[in-house]
Amino acid sequence: MFYQQVCDIILPPNSFGRENPFSNRGEFFKMKIRFLGTNGWYNTHIANTTCIFIETGEFYLILDAGDGFYKVGRFIKQRKPIYLFLSHFHLDHISGLHTLNKFTFPQGLKIYGYKGMSRILNRVICSPYTVPFSELSYPVELLEIEEGRHNSPFPFTSLFLLHSVACFGYRLEIEGKTIAYCPDTGVCENALRLSENADLLLCECSLRTGEFKEEWPHLNPHTAAQI
Repeated sequence: MFYQQVCDIILPPNSFGRENPFSNRGEFFKMKIRFLGTNGWYNTHIANTTCIFIETGEFYLILDAGDGFYKVGRFIKQRKPIYLFLSHFHLDHISGLHTLNKFTFPQGLKIYGYKGMSRILNRVICSPYTVPFSELSYPVELLEIEEGRHNSPFPFTSLFLLHSVACFGYRLEIEGKTIAYCPDTGVCENALRLSENADLLLCECSLRTGEFKEEWPHLNPHTAAQI
């Protein structure tokens, strides 16, 4: 699913560059994308379940919180805002949240997802399974959003994809670049809308060539290429 676990992508800034506000040296910042988890369903000896980490000059952005989420502390070195965008609530996309208690984020954490997220997460991130949000050493804010266009904390679009449960895909406009994130989905109009003319498409591919499961929509190499 997605790329190799160890793959890093560095997107150059727009043609004018972008000064890093967290540097006192006036340097320019290149957006970095790290794949901390690329598996679906379960971990293997080479990869964890889904988690993508994006560092920009102004904030950190995490896409989904599978078991690869435990690694984010290695890369959060500054007090930039931290945003976590969840696509849906299958366990391979939220299981890493049980490690929140290992981190100390003085700037706090804001989690975005579709309506009903707070109720769902508070059922899972609680005793006896793990430490509840309210007992962490830093503030966590759960922000439920509608389908459509948003301007905060940066410009992005959220649309429902084709999956066995409700699942958001995102079109992210960051530092002059457009990144489309289409996780668990079959081919659908909204996946095409989110990815149209994007600079980078982060897209799942969970099925083997020729595989198709109507009751459990995912992409195979052929259908992923259609997006």
